[in-house]
Amino acid sequence: MTSSAPPTASAPAVSGFLPALEGMRGFAAVGVLITHVAFQTGAVHDPVLGRIWGRFDLAVALFFALSGFLLWRPHAAAARGLGAAPPAGRYLLSRATRILPAYWVVVCIVLLLLPEAGSGWRLWLANLTLVQVFVPLSLTEGLTQMWSLSVEVAFYLLLPLFAAALAGLRGERARFRVPLLLALSALSLVWAWLPVPTPGHINHDNWLPGYLPWFAAGMVLAELVTGERTWVHRLAAQRVLMAVVAVTAFALSTTALGGPEGLVKIDPWQYNGKILLGALMSFALLAPLVLAPRAEHRILASGPALTVGRWSYGIFIWHLAVLSIVFPVFGIIPFQGDFWFVLAVTLVLSIAVASVSYALVEEPVRREVRRRQSRVASTAERVADSAAP
Repeated sequence: MTSSAPPTASAPAVSGFLPALEGMRGFAAVGVLITHVAFQTGAVHDPVLGRIWGRFDLAVALFFALSGFLLWRPHAAAARGLGAAPPAGRYLLSRATRILPAYWVVVCIVLLLLPEAGSGWRLWLANLTLVQVFVPLSLTEGLTQMWSLSVEVAFYLLLPLFAAALAGLRGERARFRVPLLLALSALSLVWAWLPVPTPGHINHDNWLPGYLPWFAAGMVLAELVTGERTWVHRLAAQRVLMAVVAVTAFALSTTALGGPEGLVKIDPWQYNGKILLGALMSFALLAPLVLAPRAEHRILASGPALTVGRWSYGIFIWHLAVLSIVFPVFGIIPFQGDFWFVLAVTLVLSIAVASVSYALVEEPVRREVRRRQSRVASTAERVADSAAP
């Protein structure tokens, strides 16, 4: 272990855009796509690679950790006097602008045009309001991946409350924020063991409390990147070591520690094993990027990686709808093979559809919201100036 970051490293940023994280988000989206293609082609039953393909669902852990880091970083910085956290109203508007417009388009198209998706007001309401994990039988064909988006939105809504709860830990007391986050993560492991009453076909372990350690992996990194340099920063600079940790955590998740094969009810101890291994994997993957960043990342910050990262949300929300039409169009029977062909076609088409979604829905809505915010801010400034003596 070296005592300092490598010469190519720059000071960790407490704010601003980190290109490598954008590239990592793109890889996470592709990981989610891979695990769904593997399931629907039956590749998860391959005696050699099946468990590996199936465990690519840990890409969701990476998504959650990225959200935890990026959304918590302003609050961690504010606790150390390095800036101000955004007002709750502006933050929630930003999240709604990012998530809802393209998501609503997907939901409407799938429920209107995909026969297997089903119908009914309850199905529509549950999906449009992102409460699928609470409503029985509402995770429907073409939209089943949205369970994780439902969990993520719950985190978005509660994050201002988390920030308020830790508001007193500022300045010198900010050093207690990381231990508190770790303690909360440890406490959340009890969630899977609790006899929480739920309706039929609903598992309470698909709710936010069970996944807090995945978000906390990123939140802890946000605290560390805005705080003083520690041994964790020096450890993060050991990129080979961190890669070994991430690969080892992923490999262990493919064993019984991460749960049984297939979509079956998982035992609480295996659920916790998967959660802990996912948190460790995500931390090990992200720590070098944020605690010991390099000036350049040939892969994660490359043009193609940044492009896929920019379209990653579209890839995530559209890929199952795309996958559902790949089988009939090419005359492929689900669960009967053709993994590589289906993967290639689904990936290409999902990227294409995501690019259109970004250009026609996501980016125009964001620009319009920014324009309106600027107009409101300008109006408020003029009113203030006119009222001045």
